[in-house]
Amino acid sequence: MTDYVGYIRVSTAEQGRSGLGLEAQEEAIRRFMGAGDRLLVPLYREMESGKRNDRPELAKALAHARLTGAKLLVAKLDRLARNVAFVSQLMDAGVEFTACDMPDASRMTIHIIAAVDENERKRISDRTKAALAAAKARGVILGGWRANGVKVDPSLGLEARQRAAGQFNDRVRVAVEDVKAEGIVSLGGIARRLNERGVQTRRGGEWTATQVARVLA
Repeated sequence: MTDYVGYIRVSTAEQGRSGLGLEAQEEAIRRFMGAGDRLLVPLYREMESGKRNDRPELAKALAHARLTGAKLLVAKLDRLARNVAFVSQLMDAGVEFTACDMPDASRMTIHIIAAVDENERKRISDRTKAALAAAKARGVILGGWRANGVKVDPSLGLEARQRAAGQFNDRVRVAVEDVKAEGIVSLGGIARRLNERGVQTRRGGEWTATQVARVLA
């Protein structure tokens, strides 16, 4: 029999309010546990970005695990962090932890995965900065996303409308790269994140996976 302290996290407050992702993580944790295993307390729930290390609910979960000698249990390794320094801090905390998606991973393996993920995030961040600079050099106006600031005036000539549409798509692609830097890569996830950020379509509406695909095509 093993005692566990469960921890689940979503990357935005909006996801936390809607329950998006939380139920799936909780289900993964409960499926992982054996017949004699037990959760000492209800799951600790965090609504925070994986880029930040100051997570109060995780701190509570770690303290509880240290006090009781239980293991920290998460659904996926990336729910803890994709940051080498932070993973090192977890290991130094003196708490054993297990990820349901990689239960047999050694500490060395976890370090390597964290290093690879951290490097990938840096590469995406660098590409986002480069895309912003290139867009600005082409004359793309960067900034707010009010619908009345991006609609194309039908009275404009074809060339002007195409240019305006191209500039809008450039801005969206930059925003998409920024979303991907958060670890969100599915078209549906990108659409939800753009909507959460207040990024509107050219017609002032909300994004769908299909619309994101068209812009990125």
